[in-house]
Formats: sequence, structure tokens, C-alpha cells
Amino acid sequence: MMGEMEAPARGRRKTRVGVVVSDARNKTVTVQVASSATHPRYSKVMRRSTRFHAHDEANDAKVGDTVRIVETRPISKQKRWRVAEILERAR
Repeated sequence: MMGEMEAPARGRRKTRVGVVVSDARNKTVTVQVASSATHPRYSKVMRRSTRFHAHDEANDAKVGDTVRIVETRPISKQKRWRVAEILERAR
């Protein structure tokens, strides 16, 4: 009976849009993703940001570029994301 079951479909990968804040390392960029949430008690809008280390195979992204990153398998100790596309170049 086990042979009849199909493998489960791979889930949708998470995507984020953020700004490259560091491109000092080889094939790696640091992407800062901004988000906002309302404070549960005071109802004030809080701005938060998270930094992700993303794999950039072509070393294409530069500081200030807006990029889309996609969740992927672990590439190194900190890298679990890769640059999918560069949405806007820095001026």
C-alpha cells in the first residue's frame, strides 16, 4: 500500500522584498526587510526590520538595491534564502 501513495507536494516557498544593506561577502548579501505592526495595547504602528543573509550566485546585487528573496534549503550556517530577482537598482 505504501507504493500507491504519492509524495506530498512541496509547499509554497516564502518570499520577502527588502533592501540590500551589505554586499561585502562573496556570493552573499544582507537584506533588510521592513514590516509594521500595531501595538496590542497602545494601537500605535510600530516599524520593525529583520535582516536575512541571502545567496547571490552572480554577485549581482549591490547596496541599496531592492530585491526579492526566496526561502531555500540551508546553503550555509546563516544562509537560508536566495536572491530571486533584483526589483530596483540603487541610484
